[in-house]
Amino acid sequence: MPSDPPFIDPTDRTLDTGQILYEAIPIAALVALFGGLALVPLLVVFLVAGGSTLGALLTVVAQFILAVGTGVVLLYLLVRAEQLA
Repeated sequence: MPSDPPFIDPTDRTLDTGQILYEAIPIAALVALFGGLALVPLLVVFLVAGGSTLGALLTVVAQFILAVGTGVVLLYLLVRAEQLA
């Protein structure tokens, strides 16, 4: 017998918004975490180090943080999808 599909309420076959929010909140927290971490060096660039070499270096650091954060979020999504399947 096949199991119920995720995110579907088995009683009335509608979307289970509680489960959707339960799964979406950790993803949003990861995105906010890495976005906030990348925002720190970008704010330093905008407020202090405009067109200097330090500004360029901090921009590269912020882009690296965003790239690593993207990888972490995608890995989380893959692992969580495997657990739900």
